[in-house]
Amino acid sequence: MGKIDLHIHSTASDGSYSPEEVVRKSAALGLTIIALADHDSTDGIAPAMAAALDFPRLTVVPAVEINTDVATGEAHVLGYFIDYKNGELQATLATLRHSRLERAQKMLAKLANLGIHIEWQRVQELAGDGSVGRPHLAKAMLEKGYIASFTEAFDKYIGRYGPAYVERAKISPAEAVALVLRCNGLPVLAHPLTVNDPESLISELKAAGLAGIEAYYNSYTAEEADRLVSLARKHDLITTAGTDFHGLGSAGEAMIGDIEVPEEVAERIITLTEQWQQGRRYEEAR
Repeated sequence: MGKIDLHIHSTASDGSYSPEEVVRKSAALGLTIIALADHDSTDGIAPAMAAALDFPRLTVVPAVEINTDVATGEAHVLGYFIDYKNGELQATLATLRHSRLERAQKMLAKLANLGIHIEWQRVQELAGDGSVGRPHLAKAMLEKGYIASFTEAFDKYIGRYGPAYVERAKISPAEAVALVLRCNGLPVLAHPLTVNDPESLISELKAAGLAGIEAYYNSYTAEEADRLVSLARKHDLITTAGTDFHGLGSAGEAMIGDIEVPEEVAERIITLTEQWQQGRRYEEAR
């Protein structure tokens, strides 16, 4: 059974490796199915899929991670097998990325008032062609010695309750689920335990068309995974697995594919991927 990782980030958002590098690393590690799921961006999908042509045993699933708002913080919706060229999707993601840009600039101003002086040009350099995210601010802070770790940046300054935090434009989880469905995708709730009441949110999103939850995640214990599997069964949802790899070098970060995927989960993902591939071949032949 090949290895699977359905939650990987690249430089198209806030990851450290280019889409091509992600593909090469995944192939070298023996993975067979990966999903490039960048925050509010699909710009890495085409180059990743092109790079995967050199590795016939590796399939890149087109995906996106949409950041959404809930009353107690954030919830992220993953969209798998999406029509990533869809005009409505691209317009929505562009709006969300522009909001990230404005937020980052406002956060820099707040950091400056706290005595932490980061140059906007450096943040843009770290983001490269991808959308600007808080990890880029954290990296700039780390470079200048204001913090000792990425975790400290979020805990002390730019986390949701930190003194330099700034809100940005978001859509609701239900709106994200509906958008993924309109793009012929499979909507999955990412890392559900990051929200305060996951079952209530799962129930709400199931009614909106949610297809699955990310039950196997880099930081989840076996007991937590079992809890999510039970919730998935209760609400008739599939389960997926992903590391949420960014390649930032932070302590405890899982490497690509460094997650245990039960055989039955892997088989379900393989079946879904094969069905998507068959549909894609049909469309290409028309």
